[in-house]
Amino acid sequence: MRTPKVPLEKFELRRAELGEATLQTLAALGYARTSLREIAQNSAFSHGVLHYYFQDKTDLILCSVRQYKARCVTRYDAIVTEAQDAAALQQAFLATLGDTLRDEAMLHRLWYDLRAQAMFEAAFRADVAKIDKSLEKMVWNVVARLAALAGTQGPLPSPALAYAALDGVFQQALLRHLAGDRKAIATMQQETAALLRLLLPALAAAPAG
Repeated sequence: MRTPKVPLEKFELRRAELGEATLQTLAALGYARTSLREIAQNSAFSHGVLHYYFQDKTDLILCSVRQYKARCVTRYDAIVTEAQDAAALQQAFLATLGDTLRDEAMLHRLWYDLRAQAMFEAAFRADVAKIDKSLEKMVWNVVARLAALAGTQGPLPSPALAYAALDGVFQQALLRHLAGDRKAIATMQQETAALLRLLLPALAAAPAG
């Protein structure tokens, strides 16, 4: 591994800045078409600068996606904390899901691309597993709070099951959205609401918001 010529703290800070700045380019290109040279040609940074701070495209992609997903996992914190009833929380959750699918589709596509590549690239697996676990926790915070507000009495699904189910609905909606389906977001919200009622039957009895 290269020895940075700048203090380690500044070196890592610059890596973070570059990872953030190139995130949109990475999202547009995807894994297969990405190289440090290609990213340099599509961004404001030279190939030499990127190569100094990142060993290869894997290093840069992981840095960028880690930062993006670190923001994602806090996206629902406020609505979970502030919700006073199950209907309000579900409504806010569905609205935020719709917003992120519409506004950040390319970034979500990059994440799913990276997760698929982890089946082939050992270098991705530890980071993908860690990010997946943080997303599972994010989803579980919403589900558990919904259950509490709805007064669910029976056993809850496991966090892993809740995450897998909701993530599957979201990924399918992303595919439809990227293909130009104008109803993809509304359909995703309807299907997510239906899935939540299956996971938490008490929601069906909660008053509509």
